[in-house]
Amino acid sequence: MLKIIKQALAKEQKTLSEYESRLVIESAGVLVAAAALAKTKDEAVKAAEEISYPVVMKGCSSELSHKTEAGMVALNINSAQEVAQVFEELTAKMKNLDGVLIEKMVRGTREFVIGLSRDPNFGPCVMFGLGGIFTEAFKDVTFRVAPLTREDALEMIDEIKTRKLLGEFRGSPAVDREALAKALVGVGDLGIKYDSIAEIDINPLIICGDKPVAVDALVVLK
Repeated sequence: MLKIIKQALAKEQKTLSEYESRLVIESAGVLVAAAALAKTKDEAVKAAEEISYPVVMKGCSSELSHKTEAGMVALNINSAQEVAQVFEELTAKMKNLDGVLIEKMVRGTREFVIGLSRDPNFGPCVMFGLGGIFTEAFKDVTFRVAPLTREDALEMIDEIKTRKLLGEFRGSPAVDREALAKALVGVGDLGIKYDSIAEIDINPLIICGDKPVAVDALVVLK
């Protein structure tokens, strides 16, 4: 992971691409949706078939931190023909892409957020709360100073107002709290280990079955 960060800093990147960001958080124990980076149309089709449909396709670049607003995300792709067409559309919109990220379409009704920021007094701090489109609206989040213990992480999970969503919900099983705690501890450890990481944003973290799965991630560098 240090190699990815060093290379990005050498290129004076302000952020990692989503593909690079995924690798970093996955190394810390965060579960991520199955994905591959495709540089050609044939690679995209092959990746989609290996991952299995439906898939999401996203333009991938360190210069592209707001992909949805830029029209660089296509959801619910179900065939090789669609993959080929969307690949052409995305690469035509932005010429300097690292490639197109082909990602398994993860479905779930519960979305959360995990973040890392650096406080001038306390250093790296981990955030957990309600995610997706509700992050800004409800601001139902809690914080801890890194490094986190397992007990710290479990306390955070129980502090949010919408914690009932983490239990059995509308026929869905209770969230695997140990997997969620492991993700929170891991993100905190990244902040301790890598001084050059300024921020991490994992949003949304979708509950798929009982597992918390990251479907979007952004690592911001100092």
